[in-house]
Amino acid sequence: MTLLLLAVRRGFAPLALALLMYPWGLRLSAQDAPARTPPPAPAIKPPPEQLAIQAASKKDRARMLGLLGIKESQMRPAPSGDARAANATNYDESKANVYPNLPDPLVMKDGERVTTAAMWWKQRRPEIVADFSRELLGRAPANLPRVTWEVVSSTHESYGGIPVVTKRLAGHVDNSAYPQIKVNIDMMLTTPANAPGPVPVMMELAFAGDFERAVARPVVEAAPGAPGNYGVAWKPVLEKGWGFAVLEPTSYQADNGAGLTEGIIGLMNKGQPRKVDDWGALRAWAWGASRAVDYLETDKAVNAKQVGIAGHSRFGKTALVAMAYDPRFAIGYISSSGEGGAKLYRHIFGEQIANLASATEYHWMGGNFLKYAGPLTPGDLPVDNHELIALCAPRPVFIGAGASLGDGYANPKGDAWADAKGMFLAEVAAGPVYRLLGKEGLGTAQYPPMETALMQGELAFRQHPGGHTPAPNWPAFLEFASRYLKAPGDGAKER
Repeated sequence: MTLLLLAVRRGFAPLALALLMYPWGLRLSAQDAPARTPPPAPAIKPPPEQLAIQAASKKDRARMLGLLGIKESQMRPAPSGDARAANATNYDESKANVYPNLPDPLVMKDGERVTTAAMWWKQRRPEIVADFSRELLGRAPANLPRVTWEVVSSTHESYGGIPVVTKRLAGHVDNSAYPQIKVNIDMMLTTPANAPGPVPVMMELAFAGDFERAVARPVVEAAPGAPGNYGVAWKPVLEKGWGFAVLEPTSYQADNGAGLTEGIIGLMNKGQPRKVDDWGALRAWAWGASRAVDYLETDKAVNAKQVGIAGHSRFGKTALVAMAYDPRFAIGYISSSGEGGAKLYRHIFGEQIANLASATEYHWMGGNFLKYAGPLTPGDLPVDNHELIALCAPRPVFIGAGASLGDGYANPKGDAWADAKGMFLAEVAAGPVYRLLGKEGLGTAQYPPMETALMQGELAFRQHPGGHTPAPNWPAFLEFASRYLKAPGDGAKER
């Protein structure tokens, strides 16, 4: 009877009918039995504050389209990541090469070929930076305020049996030009307590919850990234004699369109909405990562010439942008960054430009980017993300992703939305710039088998067989990074 009541209460009428008939020896044949498919789970209504953020983001996006003279009807609909959806994105590699012609990173806008390192640094590289700033990421203001760092706490403790010093840090952004908006940068720094000198530091970008978990110390035996997509556990890094930092980008710029009149973007605009060429959240988050390096340059426990940056998903995009714009980052681990990160926009597989231009993601980019999801196409972009990778040259970059067989939605065991192949192709296309500067790229244009790490050059790539997580690629990245980051006394290897 208990089972009968449970079936009735939960809406399983066919099951309830079967249970009623069973005691009297009655049976439903397989042909006559009604389908026992459970009803779909009720949709969870977002809380009022989330609904308000969504409404404000849509309104601001519509305002930006108006500034660009674009109607909503001109915008391409954003495809779904769920392979089962009617508007599912493309997961067929044979259909991905829609725009085969990539911009050549070594050809100037006037058609002249770049043949020397001097031409790259003085002429071609500034052209590429200008295109990304104007058309994709937005321009950072020229008069950005100073940041004053405060050591909130400093604690001697043990991390996985290793004596360390952990500092909780706050970067206070000067808001004297517009006191109504306060901006602070949250960071944590942990360094070995008994190091004989300044140590390399790996910095990971993390959401607020993952930042707090890092501060609270998750299970230290796991690889970095293991507690969640963004969470960190750093014992393998400390065992190398390095330190680690965890930076929370959303502490100084919200991850939604409603927050564009707040945070560092809102502070610079004095609370007013963005113009079409103003910077988006990716560029603002990268700015904060650079301000974190400013602090690390003042900390005597840190070798500021050996600071690496790591990020996953949207923070993988951010980490790549930070490396491209700030030459002080010595190495990068760019995990599952997808569209807007290391993936080619012209490789139509998984996430696409229309997704980045949607009301939930448009704030990552500058306003002009919206044009390429409407009247213009990926083929009209003046640059592509192989050139974002090239801006990191000659410094080492490790790009990783999960399996392409699962889409991450209907099949959460995959990472096809991030498009591992599209990121690999971008690395291949960035290779000529590395070679021009005397370094090696991937060393091959042949896509490697799963779990095969390409690490012979300054560009590295590995695809793991799991889902949307950076953890399985961390051991390979640490092996790669060990060529460049050296604890005091180890000696730095020049490549």
